[in-house]
Amino acid sequence: MEKQYKEYSYFDEDPKKGIGFILALVALLLFTMMGVGLDFDEYLQHESLNIPLGYFYLIFSIDILMIAGIVLIYFYRKIGIILFPLMLVLHFFMHNYYLSTFLYSDVTNLFLFTGFGMLAIIPKWKFFR
Repeated sequence: MEKQYKEYSYFDEDPKKGIGFILALVALLLFTMMGVGLDFDEYLQHESLNIPLGYFYLIFSIDILMIAGIVLIYFYRKIGIILFPLMLVLHFFMHNYYLSTFLYSDVTNLFLFTGFGMLAIIPKWKFFR
Protein backbone atom coordinates (compact mmCIF):
# COMPACT_ATOMS: atom_id res chain seq x y z
CA MET A 1 0.00 0.00 0.00
CA GLU A 2 1.36 3.30 -1.04
CA LYS A 3 0.51 6.38 0.94
CA GLN A 4 -0.27 9.45 -1.00
CA TYR A 5 1.30 12.58 0.34
CA LYS A 6 -0.31 15.90 -0.22
CA GLU A 7 2.12 18.51 -1.37
CA TYR A 8 1.86 21.68 0.66
CA SER A 9 2.37 25.00 -1.01
CA TYR A 10 3.14 28.02 1.09
CA PHE A 11 2.31 30.29 -1.82
CA ASP A 12 -1.21 31.50 -2.25
CA GLU A 13 -2.74 30.14 -5.43
CA ASP A 14 -5.61 32.61 -5.37
CA PRO A 15 -5.26 35.96 -7.19
CA LYS A 16 -7.81 37.47 -4.80
CA LYS A 17 -6.35 40.20 -2.61
CA GLY A 18 -6.53 39.08 1.00
CA ILE A 19 -6.77 41.20 4.11
CA GLY A 20 -3.00 40.94 4.68
CA PHE A 21 -2.28 42.28 1.21
CA ILE A 22 -4.68 45.19 1.70
CA LEU A 23 -3.40 46.01 5.21
CA ALA A 24 0.20 46.01 3.99
CA LEU A 25 -0.70 48.45 1.21
CA VAL A 26 -2.57 50.66 3.68
CA ALA A 27 0.49 50.70 5.96
CA LEU A 28 2.71 51.69 3.01
CA LEU A 29 0.24 54.39 2.03
CA LEU A 30 0.06 55.68 5.61
CA PHE A 31 3.81 56.18 5.91
CA THR A 32 3.96 57.60 2.38
CA MET A 33 1.30 60.14 3.32
CA MET A 34 3.33 61.02 6.41
CA GLY A 35 6.21 61.90 4.08
CA VAL A 36 3.89 63.92 1.85
CA GLY A 37 2.62 65.77 4.91
CA LEU A 38 6.17 66.58 5.92
CA ASP A 39 6.91 67.84 2.41
CA PHE A 40 3.79 70.00 2.50
CA ASP A 41 4.78 71.38 5.90
CA GLU A 42 8.22 72.27 4.53
CA TYR A 43 6.55 73.91 1.55
CA LEU A 44 4.48 76.11 3.85
CA GLN A 45 7.67 77.19 5.63
CA HIS A 46 9.96 77.34 2.59
CA GLU A 47 10.62 81.07 2.90
CA SER A 48 11.67 80.93 6.55
CA LEU A 49 13.67 77.72 5.97
CA ASN A 50 15.25 79.20 2.82
CA ILE A 51 14.31 76.24 0.59
CA PRO A 52 14.16 77.02 -3.15
CA LEU A 53 10.75 76.62 -4.74
CA GLY A 54 12.12 74.34 -7.48
CA TYR A 55 12.92 71.68 -4.88
CA PHE A 56 9.22 71.21 -4.22
CA TYR A 57 8.37 70.51 -7.85
CA LEU A 58 10.79 67.62 -7.72
CA ILE A 59 9.87 66.29 -4.28
CA PHE A 60 6.10 66.43 -4.91
CA SER A 61 6.65 64.63 -8.23
CA ILE A 62 8.46 61.89 -6.33
CA ASP A 63 5.59 61.75 -3.83
CA ILE A 64 3.08 61.29 -6.65
CA LEU A 65 5.20 58.53 -8.19
CA MET A 66 5.41 56.76 -4.81
CA ILE A 67 1.62 56.78 -4.50
CA ALA A 68 1.34 55.62 -8.12
CA GLY A 69 3.68 52.74 -7.26
CA ILE A 70 1.37 51.63 -4.44
CA VAL A 71 -1.64 51.81 -6.76
CA LEU A 72 0.22 49.77 -9.38
CA ILE A 73 1.12 47.14 -6.78
CA TYR A 74 -2.57 46.93 -5.88
CA PHE A 75 -3.38 46.19 -9.53
CA TYR A 76 -0.61 43.54 -9.69
CA ARG A 77 1.80 45.47 -11.90
CA LYS A 78 5.50 44.65 -11.61
CA ILE A 79 6.47 48.21 -12.49
CA GLY A 80 4.93 49.32 -9.18
CA ILE A 81 7.23 46.97 -7.27
CA ILE A 82 10.19 48.66 -8.93
CA LEU A 83 8.85 52.22 -8.92
CA PHE A 84 7.84 52.45 -5.27
CA PRO A 85 11.16 51.55 -3.57
CA LEU A 86 13.20 53.56 -6.08
CA MET A 87 11.13 56.68 -5.43
CA LEU A 88 11.19 56.02 -1.70
CA VAL A 89 14.99 55.83 -1.62
CA LEU A 90 15.22 58.91 -3.85
CA HIS A 91 12.84 60.76 -1.49
CA PHE A 92 14.99 59.80 1.48
CA PHE A 93 18.25 60.86 -0.17
CA MET A 94 16.81 64.15 -1.42
CA HIS A 95 15.76 65.09 2.12
CA ASN A 96 19.11 63.96 3.46
CA TYR A 97 21.17 65.79 0.82
CA TYR A 98 19.24 69.02 0.27
CA LEU A 99 17.75 69.59 3.73
CA SER A 100 20.05 67.50 5.94
CA THR A 101 17.05 65.73 7.45
CA PHE A 102 16.89 62.04 8.25
CA LEU A 103 13.32 60.89 7.66
CA TYR A 104 12.37 58.02 9.92
CA SER A 105 9.07 57.72 8.07
CA ASP A 106 10.98 56.81 4.89
CA VAL A 107 13.19 54.30 6.70
CA THR A 108 10.15 52.71 8.35
CA ASN A 109 8.38 52.65 5.00
CA LEU A 110 11.34 50.87 3.43
CA PHE A 111 11.31 48.23 6.17
CA LEU A 112 7.55 47.85 5.73
CA PHE A 113 8.02 47.38 2.00
CA THR A 114 10.68 44.73 2.59
CA GLY A 115 8.42 42.86 5.00
CA PHE A 116 5.46 43.38 2.71
CA GLY A 117 7.46 41.95 -0.17
CA MET A 118 8.31 38.84 1.76
CA LEU A 119 4.82 38.22 3.08
CA ALA A 120 2.48 39.57 0.42
CA ILE A 121 4.22 40.14 -2.92
CA ILE A 122 6.34 37.00 -3.30
CA PRO A 123 3.43 34.56 -2.78
CA LYS A 124 1.40 36.42 -5.40
CA TRP A 125 4.29 37.09 -7.80
CA LYS A 126 2.87 34.91 -10.57
CA PHE A 127 -0.23 37.13 -10.75
CA PHE A 128 1.83 40.28 -11.38
CA ARG A 129 2.11 41.45 -15.00
